[in-house]
Amino acid sequence: MDFGDSLGEREQKIRVTPHCVPNMGHSVTVWDQRSEIECTKDWNGIDHVTLKAPRGASARVSLHGGQVVSWKNERGEELLFTSSKAIFKPPKAMRGGIPICFPQFGNRGSLEQHGFARNKTWSIDNDPPPLHPNDSHGKISVDLLLKPSEDDLKCWPHCFEFRLRVSLAMDGDLTLISRIRNIDAKPFNFSFAYHTYLSVSDISEVRIEGLETLDYLDNLCQRERFTEQGDAITFESEVDRAYLGSPNVIAVFDHEKKQTFVIRKEGLPDVVVWNPWEKKSKTLVDFGDEEYKHMLCVDGAVIEKPITLKPGEEWTGRLELSAVPSTYCSDHLDHIGGR
Repeated sequence: MDFGDSLGEREQKIRVTPHCVPNMGHSVTVWDQRSEIECTKDWNGIDHVTLKAPRGASARVSLHGGQVVSWKNERGEELLFTSSKAIFKPPKAMRGGIPICFPQFGNRGSLEQHGFARNKTWSIDNDPPPLHPNDSHGKISVDLLLKPSEDDLKCWPHCFEFRLRVSLAMDGDLTLISRIRNIDAKPFNFSFAYHTYLSVSDISEVRIEGLETLDYLDNLCQRERFTEQGDAITFESEVDRAYLGSPNVIAVFDHEKKQTFVIRKEGLPDVVVWNPWEKKSKTLVDFGDEEYKHMLCVDGAVIEKPITLKPGEEWTGRLELSAVPSTYCSDHLDHIGGR
């Protein structure tokens, strides 16, 4: 079942034009007339923005949570996992895609699980501050903005601007760039994660390379610290770990699909790896009992050492996802991300 298509079938297209997202049209038309930005509403009236590359790749972003809910390759195959039992009605965050965890990851603080950003309505950012030209050239993008509401300030009393750019390159690579600025009169701390649900063919046939020899905090052992001993991470039971001080490029090999996810990141020193396995899956109301076999969360994150922003300071966290044929081995990791 293609969850992205099933969601899209319930949407009502409101217009199809590169100019439906303000200030995005110019970069689209310069790049290729066949690329598009499409604005839709789902059955709850939530706005979605779909980025379409000329060769057929696409990405869809919900303004509820600023959440990427679909990422498809040139063949129209969904690359992100979404549970068949996912709840699409606000204020609940959808189980799947790439939820944004801010200003708290997990239950490491006084806020709700994973913070409030993934449960809020974001707006289109009509005039975002410029990024480096490499983050715009040859890409179709949408810029989103989140500012705290009065209710947010009651539970987390800090004024901020959170700008998110979601970009799709011509080759189908997906990039998320978060910029968080302190516009308050006092410093604040936060943790963060791109909680990325990857779609895999069979979790028992998946391995992660790039995290070997690292220390990690094991959430199944009261966050006790261990050192990874394996040459690669494979899966035979529940895993819930935060790997610390990770390299800026890692790879997730799906042997059955002969496909590799290459994850490049900046400003995100930690990597969370999560699969609930059979027992935990049955306790999750918005997750199918057997769906653990077809998903894996690998999150670029800031967990062990939270970010501190003084008034006026800004933090940037960048994630780039590629899905490529598994025609190279781990020796090539050094060549795909400047590791």
